[in-house]
Amino acid sequence: MRGINIDILLETFLLGLNNLRLHKLRSLLTALGIIFGVAAVICMLSISEGASADEMRMIRLLGTQNVICNSMKPEGTIQTSQENTPILEYGITEQDRMLIERTIPHVKHVIPLKAVAFAVQHRDKKVEWGTVGTSPDFFETVNIDVAQGRVLVQSDMDNLRQVCVIGADVRKELFGFETAVGASLFAQSGSGLIPYKVVGVLAEVTTAGAPARGIEDRNLNREIYIPFATAQKLYGDVTVRRSSGSNERIKLQYSSLYVTIDDIEHVLPVSEMIERVFEYGHEETDYEVKVPLARLKLAEKKKANQQLMLGFIAGISLLVGGIGIMNIMLATVTERTREIGIRRALGARQRDVTIQFLIETVVLSTSGGAVGIVLGRISAHLINRFAQWETIVEPWTMVVSFTLSVLVGVFFGMYPAMSAARLDPIEALRHE
Repeated sequence: MRGINIDILLETFLLGLNNLRLHKLRSLLTALGIIFGVAAVICMLSISEGASADEMRMIRLLGTQNVICNSMKPEGTIQTSQENTPILEYGITEQDRMLIERTIPHVKHVIPLKAVAFAVQHRDKKVEWGTVGTSPDFFETVNIDVAQGRVLVQSDMDNLRQVCVIGADVRKELFGFETAVGASLFAQSGSGLIPYKVVGVLAEVTTAGAPARGIEDRNLNREIYIPFATAQKLYGDVTVRRSSGSNERIKLQYSSLYVTIDDIEHVLPVSEMIERVFEYGHEETDYEVKVPLARLKLAEKKKANQQLMLGFIAGISLLVGGIGIMNIMLATVTERTREIGIRRALGARQRDVTIQFLIETVVLSTSGGAVGIVLGRISAHLINRFAQWETIVEPWTMVVSFTLSVLVGVFFGMYPAMSAARLDPIEALRHE
């Protein structure tokens, strides 16, 4: 078989382009299916990628090498009596913390958190947000930066200093345009108003372009952090929460424990050991153990499934566009039957006719794919700007979308092209 002559191929290509140019509106309408199909693939996958990145970011804030243990109030809470006010006693204890530190291997740090106050005020401004005692390692554990000042340090713990680090929302609500670092605020609890000096402001935690709920059930933007040793000294184990005009006394040694593991490979086995420690020391389920690494793996699997589903749905648009191309090209073959007969009579081979029509379909699909990529990127940007949904257009989505548009053109253009090539030259010349 002789090779394809470059001059003939170029002439055939120019002829195909000229035929498309002669029918501009029809060519545009034919390409619209591919344009919107590619745009739909890019747009839907960018939304999925943005949502997944949002979820991954929140999980990584927890730290993939951490195991988070939270105290939970069970239905059958133990009640004792003190000063005619019931005391609710539950949650993680000092014994739990010691067992985790001393008996479980691969544990680097056990970081305590203790909620001690549930309102804070500065001058005439007051917000119902929590004050939490913790250690200096907490800020490194949750991977959060400091916008102003500093975080808590070990000397704050050793000297029982009444200092605090506040979240971004606390700074906005209480201080407005004032300088927060160096100012004082008061934490309100059953022990009364206790003053703290602000030494740092945390950077705002955001996901999907908006303030985040924070990590798990806590909102880093709306909490005040004080040294754990100071919290122990000033508040003890019993805290008072006021709600609806009544006082609720809670005996809670630790609100949470953040257990940092030395290597990511040991996270899941260590989390199972921690579960057994709590099962051994607690008659009731007044705790919960959360493993960010397990959640991350689940989120990654969910992301892959979601992308496959959305890609399949958006791919249907490309299929419809391909059917549209086939339909128009079959009509074009019928319309140009006499032209085909003349070309065959002048010496054109079946291969030349096939290439001519195939070039037309591929040009339609590739140009439609290119326009669809631009439209998809613009649509993703508009969704991000006006709907406040994070959208991420990955390069691979554009490559895959464009490749699919080319394959659609080749696949759905092949049958009309071969149908044109198989026409009998004599019958084609007789066609009116």
